[in-house]
Amino acid sequence: MSQQQNPVDQQPTPDFPAQDQPHPGWTGPMDPPPDHGEDSYRGSGRLADRKAVITGGDSGIGRAVALAFAREGADVLFTYLDSEKDDAEETARLVEEAGRRAVPVACDVREEENCRTLIERAAREFGRIDILVNNAAYQMSQPDGIEAISTEQFDRVLRTNLYGMFWLCKMALPHMPEGASIINSASVQAYKPSPHLLDYATTKGAIVTFTQGLAQMLIERGIRVNAVAPGPVWTPLIPATLPDTAEFGKQAPIGRPAQPSEMAPAYVFLASQEASYITAEIVNATGGTPLP
Repeated sequence: MSQQQNPVDQQPTPDFPAQDQPHPGWTGPMDPPPDHGEDSYRGSGRLADRKAVITGGDSGIGRAVALAFAREGADVLFTYLDSEKDDAEETARLVEEAGRRAVPVACDVREEENCRTLIERAAREFGRIDILVNNAAYQMSQPDGIEAISTEQFDRVLRTNLYGMFWLCKMALPHMPEGASIINSASVQAYKPSPHLLDYATTKGAIVTFTQGLAQMLIERGIRVNAVAPGPVWTPLIPATLPDTAEFGKQAPIGRPAQPSEMAPAYVFLASQEASYITAEIVNATGGTPLP
């Protein structure tokens, strides 16, 4: 059993060293290093023999979820971008170290055919899909206002965050048995949008609506659909997309950003049979920021 701790100082608190990375960012150079639960997450068989697909599983929340799922007994197929191969190899190592199958797949979910190929691969590897986690996301801060958001950026944000989720849900359904679960990654930005993340926040608001609507559509098939709405989380996306990381997360009432390891238990719970009466729900994990 984990030791009881004060959540305020359980993990590193700002100010952090100034740091900047090109997109999409990598785990290695981050200071402090993110915690994915490597030394803390203990499984108890809650997802025994489940087959999971996680997009953006190479680092950040995706890696923490992959690790937790594996330690709970699930096999994991996860996506990464070509430039994230080193991070993907580490996620695969953690899954296999837990005694489960890891299937890393280079896949850009902005393209429909890539999503189709991904689901076909998962069906071949596993025979079914018990859990689909739509976690891959793109953001880029534009503090100079809407005029600075190019059509190219807007299109990339929407295609990564919304189109990919739509295609994967649609294509995975024929392979999802009764009792399966879809979990989408929303954000505090869906409810309290930061002006410099206008396009990203727009997609996160849409994910909330999509989740609630799809949940009502699929429950008659015995499939639950939920989302997790994190607040600030210390992942490679942050130094790769925000201009100032020194005070990142300080605005949350808890006074710090979450570590990826603090998000994973919410995904485990929503995927597990213990959440059998929970669908169309958004689990807010914001460090104390009140949401509707």
